[in-house]
Amino acid sequence: MVGWVRDLRTEKAARERLTNLHINLNLDVSENAPPPACFAELIEHYRRKELAGTNNERKAYSTKLGYEAYLVNWIVPRWGEYPLGRMENGIAVHVEEWLATLQRSRGTKAKIRNIMSAVCSHAIRYGWMKANPIRAVRQSAKRESIPTPLTAEELQALFAELGPRERTLVLLDVPTGMRRGELLATQWCDIDFQKMTLNIRKSIWQQHLGPVKTEESEKTMPLDEEVIADLLRWRSETPYAHDEDWIFASPRMNGRQPLWPEALMRNHIAPAALRAGITKHLNWHVFRHTFSTLLAENDEDVKTVQSLMRHANSAITMDIYTHAVSSKKRREQSKVVEMILPRERKESFLTIAQGTA
Repeated sequence: MVGWVRDLRTEKAARERLTNLHINLNLDVSENAPPPACFAELIEHYRRKELAGTNNERKAYSTKLGYEAYLVNWIVPRWGEYPLGRMENGIAVHVEEWLATLQRSRGTKAKIRNIMSAVCSHAIRYGWMKANPIRAVRQSAKRESIPTPLTAEELQALFAELGPRERTLVLLDVPTGMRRGELLATQWCDIDFQKMTLNIRKSIWQQHLGPVKTEESEKTMPLDEEVIADLLRWRSETPYAHDEDWIFASPRMNGRQPLWPEALMRNHIAPAALRAGITKHLNWHVFRHTFSTLLAENDEDVKTVQSLMRHANSAITMDIYTHAVSSKKRREQSKVVEMILPRERKESFLTIAQGTA
C-alpha cells in the first residue's frame, strides 16, 4: 500500500509517491542479490518476502495491512534513507528520541518499534546485520486507558434489546472471547452441536478470509447449552443455514459474505445498548475484555483464563488480573479492614454511605 486510489489517479503519481518513499520496484530480491544499501531497501525486501501475496500465511491479513500502514506512514519517511551499514552504530538512542516526539499513543509507538525490530531481524536472517539494534529501544506499550467492560446486569439488559440475529451474535461472542474477525468468519460447520464445541480456525478482515491471529488463537472452544440453544433457534430462522453458510451472513449479498462488523455495531448493537441505558463506549473489543474480566472476577486461575482467551503471552492474561476487582479480592480486603478499623467507626461509615446513596 502506497496511498489511496483517489489520491494517486495516474501511474506517474503512483511512481512519484514510490520515489518519495524510497521504494524501488526493480529491487532484486533473489538469493544472489547484493545487500540493501539503505533501510528503505531492506524494508522493501522484507515486504516482498514477508508481507506480499495472499498465500503467505505467516501473518494474518489484518496484520499485514497494519504493518504496511506503519511502514509507509511512519518508518520509511523518517528512516528510509538511513544507510544500512550504520544501523548498528547507536541508532537505538536516535529511534528512542524520535518516538518520544511522536504525538501518538504508547501502543502505537511500541508497534512502530516492534516493526522496525522485525525488519532488522529479517536482515540478520539474510546475513546483512549481526545484531538487532532496535531491541535496545525503550518504549512502553502499557495502555493509557483500559476498556471498560460491561457488567453481567448490563449484558442482560442489552440482550433484552437485541434482535434475534444480534442477540445470538453477542451471546456467541462474549462467552468465547472471540475477536470480531473470528466471530464473523464462523460457519455452521464450525459448530459441533453434539459435542457442544466451536472450532475457531479462521478470521476475516475487510471480507478477506485468512488465518487467525496466532497459533494459540486456533482452538476448539466449549459452548454452553444456552448458547447452543440460541444458535439452533437462529439457524431455524436464517435462510443461510447450510453447513458451509456463514452463521451471520449478509442478506444484501445473498449470503455470499458475512456481515460487516462496523455496520453491525453502528446500526444494531450500539443503538440497542443506548435503549438498555448503557452509556459506556462500546466496540467489539469491549465484549472480549468483558469475557476476560468476568473470568477473573469469578476467581478462575490464570492458566484457565489464558487458555479460554487464547492469549499467546501470559503477560496479557496477568494484566487482566491486575485490573480485575474479583469477589475474592474484595473479601480479603474486607478482612483487613475489620482488623484495623474499630467496629463503631465501620458502622458509622456504612450509615454515611447509605445516606448518600
